[in-house]
Amino acid sequence: HVQLVESGGGSVQAGGSLTLSCAYSNFGTGLRCMGWFRQPPGKAREEVAHITRDGRATYAESAKGRFTISKDDAANTLYLQMDSLKPEDTAMYYCAAGPYANCYFTRWGQGTQVTVS
Repeated sequence: HVQLVESGGGSVQAGGSLTLSCAYSNFGTGLRCMGWFRQPPGKAREEVAHITRDGRATYAESAKGRFTISKDDAANTLYLQMDSLKPEDTAMYYCAAGPYANCYFTRWGQGTQVTVS
């Protein structure tokens, strides 16, 4: 079955950086889009960024200029490089994947916590 496993979360001071990773498996050739979402405490989940199979990336306004999404197809790994972190970036971060070109996601990871103080 499809698996998404995030890692790389942690605690960091404002202005610092973190890189999240998402190892995925058993998706076969049907993977069309992957993304990162986050859910701050007490708030709804929101998309941070997504990247299509051909490498086109899209970012939320809050992530533009600070975060970079990338993927290593050979290693079946999705990344989110986060720089200039702010306290408002504190959230549980989730990796998502899907077989649709419109980036509708059907699979989710368990999440990794990012805390910025």
